[in-house]
Amino acid sequence: MKTKILLLLVAFVLPVNLFAQGSYKQPPKDIMDVLNAPATPATSVSPAKDKIALLEPLRYPPISELSQPMLRLAGLRINPNTNGAHRQPYFVKVTLKNIADGKEMPVQLPNGAQIISPTWSADGKYIAAGNITPSGVEMWIIETASGKAKLIKNAKVNTAFGGFSWMPDQKSLIANLVPAKRAAAPAYQNLTPTEPSIQETVGKTGAVQTFQDLLKSPNDENLFEYYATSQMAIVSVDGKIKEIGAPAMFDTADIAPDGNHILVSRVQRPFSYLFPYSRFPKEVEIWDTSGKMIYKVASSKLQDNLPVQGVPVGRRSFGWIPTEAATLIWAEALDEGNPKNKAENRDKLMKLAAPFSGEPTELVKVQQRFQGRAFGEKDGLMLFYDYDRDKQRRRIFSIDYRNPGAPKLISDLNVNDRYGDIGQPVTKRLPNGFSVILQNGDEIFLTGSGASSEGDRPFLRKMNLKDLKTTEIFRSENGVYESFVALMDNNGTQIITRRESLAEPPNLIVRSFCSNLPNAGACPPEIQITKFTDSTPQIRGIKKQLVKYKRADGVDLSFTLYTPPNYKEGTRLPTIFWAYPLEYTDASTAGQVSGSTNRFTNIGGYSHLFFLLNGYAVLDDVTIPIVGDPLTVNDTFIKQLTDSAQAAIDKATEMGVTDPERVGVGGHSYGAFMTANLLAHSDMFRAGIARSGAYNRTLTPFGFQSERRTFWEAPELYAKVSPFFVANKINEPLLMIHGEADNNQGTFPIQSERLFAALQGNGGTARLVMLPLESHGYSAKESIEHVLYEQINWFDKYVKNAQPRNKNQTANR
Repeated sequence: MKTKILLLLVAFVLPVNLFAQGSYKQPPKDIMDVLNAPATPATSVSPAKDKIALLEPLRYPPISELSQPMLRLAGLRINPNTNGAHRQPYFVKVTLKNIADGKEMPVQLPNGAQIISPTWSADGKYIAAGNITPSGVEMWIIETASGKAKLIKNAKVNTAFGGFSWMPDQKSLIANLVPAKRAAAPAYQNLTPTEPSIQETVGKTGAVQTFQDLLKSPNDENLFEYYATSQMAIVSVDGKIKEIGAPAMFDTADIAPDGNHILVSRVQRPFSYLFPYSRFPKEVEIWDTSGKMIYKVASSKLQDNLPVQGVPVGRRSFGWIPTEAATLIWAEALDEGNPKNKAENRDKLMKLAAPFSGEPTELVKVQQRFQGRAFGEKDGLMLFYDYDRDKQRRRIFSIDYRNPGAPKLISDLNVNDRYGDIGQPVTKRLPNGFSVILQNGDEIFLTGSGASSEGDRPFLRKMNLKDLKTTEIFRSENGVYESFVALMDNNGTQIITRRESLAEPPNLIVRSFCSNLPNAGACPPEIQITKFTDSTPQIRGIKKQLVKYKRADGVDLSFTLYTPPNYKEGTRLPTIFWAYPLEYTDASTAGQVSGSTNRFTNIGGYSHLFFLLNGYAVLDDVTIPIVGDPLTVNDTFIKQLTDSAQAAIDKATEMGVTDPERVGVGGHSYGAFMTANLLAHSDMFRAGIARSGAYNRTLTPFGFQSERRTFWEAPELYAKVSPFFVANKINEPLLMIHGEADNNQGTFPIQSERLFAALQGNGGTARLVMLPLESHGYSAKESIEHVLYEQINWFDKYVKNAQPRNKNQTANR
């Protein structure tokens, strides 16, 4: 009897032991060589237009950095050792480069520096930056003339819930500092509970989205309050510190252009266990620089009953007018914040100037939902934006905020109309540090991606605000990809661009356009500012092309076809299909092309393009448009999804590149949701890779992506599009990868765990890889290497070397 029991126990535990894998694994050497190639520095142009900062990042941090303590509180992730955000990307080297002569000057930083948030002063004389140390985030000031960096003593920045920004004098900063004399922190390890966690609701309604990292206990509340509390202070570049008021949980601390008033938002109790800190009660006030309250702007309650896609009732979206000494502007809902309510106008914009003793005045009523504003540098120019969620249209208006009349319509486009996009206004920094729209007489400058049927061709153009006529100054030429970076002057004569091509890596260029001057003489020659070289010449043999075709219903589709180095024309290859579905209101915008095949190919992270180094073709950015009325578009999700996929495979097969019997499908997040659905509802693919996905939509009951209906309004739809409900039909091998600390709304790790269990219970073939400490995207060097190892091995086994299909693979359809 004992022998039988022992055998049963061995049989029971054996499947579990099959998953013991040992250490992190690495992909093949040729992939490792590309993965570990030096990263190109980031670039930042000085507001003075005389220098650029070259910022060298740490490309892949070690897993030990992710192992630092992490408190997941009210939507934040906090490292209690530093009172900073957990896992802040940082730079390890800063170099200043003159634009005129190319001379470089390394900034003298401490050994092992981890630089975050480098911020130019408006005059370009200084860069303020944080430096992460084991005990906190230091504040450093870099003098750009000398390259010397100076530590501000006795000032640790609270980057968990705050930061720093330049004061209008550009010689000091307003900062959220860790209080110097605070008590010891509440414990967060090995706690014995002292009370239950209790929540209660009484008759309130409102969408409760699947937020992550929420408070869960009274001790969490205390921890959040402790680490979110900071001391507001003015810190001068010479090291003087002036504290402002008492420590508080400052959600906002924005200085006015006059330097004498501060817009302050303080988070208050009671907290919530269902919503992040952005929904907590707040006191919004205007203070002077001594900490005295001058004006009460708003007192907001806990926002626990907002309708789907709604906004709060009362004052919101506060900000200073950059060209006024101290004039506050904000929005107020006229439809109770509910997009379902009928209303002639949904919002209004209000303003109030110092000394804030009068009544606010109305600037303008906004017909659809207010989406944002931007101010010009003169003439009272203000652009504002509204959004019609039913028609999916975004409009841009101009108005003189000093003497508001009827708004002037600048643009009215479907939000997905990339071809018609007029671009974004080019801005400049005023001496007070505020960003404003640059104006040249009656003209402003606009820059955009320049989407077209042949791919993106970025542009810079000017628009006359009186007659709305546009004149193109620059547009990327065919054969290269060149994008606007900055204006060197105020009339568009000289600009900085970033130019790249299939053969040349991105570099900054100074270009002149003398035809924009009335008396143009000899035009200055082009100047190449940076000279970054190709760190991965071994992948230059990769070819790519834009491929266009149609879906069965006539909708235009496209993908970028990548073929591996040394590919021989006409050879059929195992193929990777990689995509992310998007919703559209009409077929014309759904078929628009995005991206450019003229860009320099650069592969990093856990990119699916690494499959090219292992003999695969890749169909990248395959368009999967889900077209229809915004309210019911997902009713035909499955059919549009499968029809789109079939059209892409048919086209790649027709071209002689793809072996239709060896195609794998993959995607991340909503692309993972797509992957599982394609395996469940078609037999086009031999295997799939689904990363950080959600597969059971009943666990996101108040909507997903652009879906407005709740689960209780459309239960059949939620079930129909959920791969979990048809896990028994997923009879192709599925690799699922998920970060154990995923913080994305809706993609809880349990989504992958439950689908894996369902596949196992139904006899499917699946593998679940849970990455310790990783979030929705993966960052640690060890994690990235292991993901690549898993992806390559999975598709090598089940796609590249796939056995002939058997009848059982379609039996459950």
